[in-house]
Amino acid sequence: MKLVPLGDRVVLKQVAAEKTTKSGIVLPGSEKEKPQQAEVIAVGPGGVVDGKEIIMQVAVGQVVIYSKYSGTEVKLDGEEYIIVKQNDILAVVE
Repeated sequence: MKLVPLGDRVVLKQVAAEKTTKSGIVLPGSEKEKPQQAEVIAVGPGGVVDGKEIIMQVAVGQVVIYSKYSGTEVKLDGEEYIIVKQNDILAVVE
């Protein structure tokens, strides 16, 4: 199956949390809190949403940072995804 977002929604797949720092220090609490960094899996068409023209500014494959308490978590074929509106995405990681 495939997730196809509608309107100004974006499907994200969360990036795995780092368990150690670059210098090798183990981070014990990294499993408790999910990172807000994710890869864009699918992007909706945009269009007119609530009377306003929405142009999608993210593309499939980009890594983004999204709002902590935003989106809807979905499990499909054993994989976990998050569906968010484009305005819940705060930045693109380059």
